[in-house]
Amino acid sequence: FDQTETIGFADFVQQKATLALERAERRVRGARYKVPRLVHEEILGRPGFRGGLNRIAQARGKAIGPLTVEAARDLREIAATHSPLVIDLVNHAIRWLYTRGYDEKLAYDEAMMKRIARLEERHPVVFLPTHKSNLDHLVLQYALHEHGLPPNHTAGGINMNFFPVGALVRRSGVFFIRRSFRDDPTYKHVLAHYIDYLVEKRFPLEWYIEGGRSRSGKLLPPRYGLLANVVDAWRRGKSGDVYLVPVSIAYDQIQEVGSYVAEQKGAAKERESFTWLVRIVRQLKRRYGRIYLAFGEPVSLRQQLGERDATQTAGAGAGTTEASRSDRRFDLEKLAFEVSVRINRVTPITPTSLATLALLGATGEALSVR
Repeated sequence: FDQTETIGFADFVQQKATLALERAERRVRGARYKVPRLVHEEILGRPGFRGGLNRIAQARGKAIGPLTVEAARDLREIAATHSPLVIDLVNHAIRWLYTRGYDEKLAYDEAMMKRIARLEERHPVVFLPTHKSNLDHLVLQYALHEHGLPPNHTAGGINMNFFPVGALVRRSGVFFIRRSFRDDPTYKHVLAHYIDYLVEKRFPLEWYIEGGRSRSGKLLPPRYGLLANVVDAWRRGKSGDVYLVPVSIAYDQIQEVGSYVAEQKGAAKERESFTWLVRIVRQLKRRYGRIYLAFGEPVSLRQQLGERDATQTAGAGAGTTEASRSDRRFDLEKLAFEVSVRINRVTPITPTSLATLALLGATGEALSVR
C-alpha cells in the first residue's frame, strides 16, 4: 500500500493509553471480552490506508477530502462495535431461543474446544462453519462464550441489519458487508484494511464458507471473497500464520424445512425483518432434537501455501503477472477445497440423515419403517 503522513503524537499517546487500559481490564475479566478498541481511529489513521485512498482519488479524478469522508462512512457501515454488556445479553437470549426447540446441551468435543482456545492465544483463527439454519451462528457463538472465548468477528449480509437485530448483533461481533461492491474501489479498500486489522490484532473471524444456506443439507461449493482477503493479509505479513477451523453444524431436525419446501415449489425467499424474526421464534415451539457442533482439523495457511512471497500479493500492481494471479487463484481454490473436505470428514451422521439417505437410495420406491 502507498504511504502518507502518520497520525499526530497526541492521538498516538491517547490510543496507546486506551489499549493499555483495555489489556489490563481483560486480565481481570478474561478473554471472553477481548474486543477491539479505537477501530476507526487506528484504521483511518494508518499511512497505508491513507496512501491507498490518495491513489484511488487520483485514479478517479476526485478530491481526497470527500473520498476520506466516504471511506469513514463505509467503515462505520461495516465494522462491529462490541459491547461487553450486549455480548452477555445476546448470549442469554441465544440460550433462551435455541432451548425453546432443541436440547439444552450442545453436542461438541470439549478437547477440541480447548485446543482452539490455545490456538487463539498465539494466532488469528478463522471459523468456517456450514450453513443450514438461521441458528448456525448463534449456537456457535454461545458454545464459544460458554468456554470463555471471545465472540468472533462474523461477516453478515447487510440484509440482516434491520431493527432491532442489526444494532444488537453488531455490538456482539457481527460486521455487515454489502451483497455487491465490485465497482466500488473505496469500499473494497476499506474492507481489505478492516480484515488486515483483525488479522494483525489476532481477533477471531467467522463466515460461512458456502456463502448462503444449503437447502438440501449437502455442502455447497465454497466462496472465495473473504478468504482471499485473509490470505492477502497473511501474505502482507499481518501475521506469522493464520489457522482456518472447519466447523460442521448439524441438527436432528431443521425448523426451516417448511420454508425450504415452499421455496422449492416456487415461493420467494422471505425478506428478513422484525416480523420474520417473530415468526422464527414462534416456530420454535416443538422439540427438534439435538444440535451438533463438530470442529475439523485446523488448516494452517503457512503449511498449506508455503512461505509467503510479497511479490505474489493480490493487487500488487504492475509487477503482478497473469501467471502469478492464476497461481494465487489455484492456491485459494485448493485451500477452500481442503476446508470443505475436513468439514465433511467431521459431519455427524444423525438418525434423520440415515433415514433420508435410505429414502433417496430407494429410487422412488415406497418403503416401510422396517
